[in-house]
Amino acid sequence: MPTAIVTGASRGLGLALARALAERGWRLVIDAREGGTLHEVATELARRTDVTALAGDVTDPEHRAALVAAAGAPVELLVNNASVLGPSPQPALADYPLDVLEHVYRVNVFAPLGLIQLARPACVLNITSDASREPYEGWGGYGSAKAALDHLSAILAVEQHGTRVYAVDPGDMNTRLHQEAFPGEDISDRPPPEDSVPGLLALIEGELPSGRYQAKELVPA
Repeated sequence: MPTAIVTGASRGLGLALARALAERGWRLVIDAREGGTLHEVATELARRTDVTALAGDVTDPEHRAALVAAAGAPVELLVNNASVLGPSPQPALADYPLDVLEHVYRVNVFAPLGLIQLARPACVLNITSDASREPYEGWGGYGSAKAALDHLSAILAVEQHGTRVYAVDPGDMNTRLHQEAFPGEDISDRPPPEDSVPGLLALIEGELPSGRYQAKELVPA
């Protein structure tokens, strides 16, 4: 079985992708901060594949090391999906508490790089956002962190010639993080995260060059 590490796999896009990978025979190492929900997901996935679930925070170096140790070598795929929005509603960047902004960067930028450095995977999927390209008002913390992740991915791609490094924008989704971005609003019209999975699989299973992609442009309409 090829081995994949998927962070933030207890819900949303991470869970949807983990299910798809399990169906395709991938061995999985998954994590999330909420141990109870993660255990339920692991029980479900274990009916289809070999799965190891480790609850923890990706900003913790010991937790990252435990994920990579559980995966063993080689790691064919690393999906850096775990993300944090920051305060909700989001403050203007000029008023953003710097200690909170530092945490957003630790989760969305430093932790993904830390896992890449440890795992040395054959393929990396860094989950990004259109907020990394578009300067939306009120999205300064999350958007700038995802922009940093985009550029980090691009640099890794030119430095690590034997590794496929993708920054992939899954598009709008009906997820908890997206709901946090729009507190009090009805986001039920957004598509489920499962709709973005075929685009991610097209990168994982294909031979596209490293780069930044939009998931929904990778599969026929």
